[in-house]
Amino acid sequence: IKKMRRLVMWNLVTLDGFFEGARSWDLGWHELVWDEELEQFVMEQIQSIGVLVFGRVTYEGMAAYWSNARGRIADFMNSVPKVVFSRTLSKAEWNNTQLVGADAPPEITRLKHEAGKDLYIFGSAGLSRALMHNGLIDEYRLCITPLVLGTGNPLFKPGTARMQMKLLETRPLKSGSIIVRYQPLWDQRP
Repeated sequence: IKKMRRLVMWNLVTLDGFFEGARSWDLGWHELVWDEELEQFVMEQIQSIGVLVFGRVTYEGMAAYWSNARGRIADFMNSVPKVVFSRTLSKAEWNNTQLVGADAPPEITRLKHEAGKDLYIFGSAGLSRALMHNGLIDEYRLCITPLVLGTGNPLFKPGTARMQMKLLETRPLKSGSIIVRYQPLWDQRP
């Protein structure tokens, strides 16, 4: 039996459910919790990432930031294969990026059937919602931060279908953040 690649969502999220502030790419609050411990967790995750998946807005922000960054995480971000879903971009110039204008669910299903390490999606709330709706996210990996932002862009949009989750792991961090890993209960694959 061929093992399918999984799609893992990874995001930092505030206690009140926002993954960014009221403006696109308002992520200054990440500095409140980013430390050596969270960086170590990210370095552990890198070992299982084969492809990064983005919507247009997240892709543009990630490309602008990581293209000029230095360090171990930057080296990984700039070299790993990336897929960006967009009907408005005409080209994707960030190193090792494939632009896909087609519907995301069929393409993600195809990618999950290819050999290789797992697919990861960061940010990309609109794209994530479409993938959630089609049952394509295999694990929700969140770093819940000890911050109430008050306003912002929610990770889980109003109208998202009800999903019951199975807790896979909790990992408290010295910053007060908690990393949680959840598997949708309808997905019983190991």
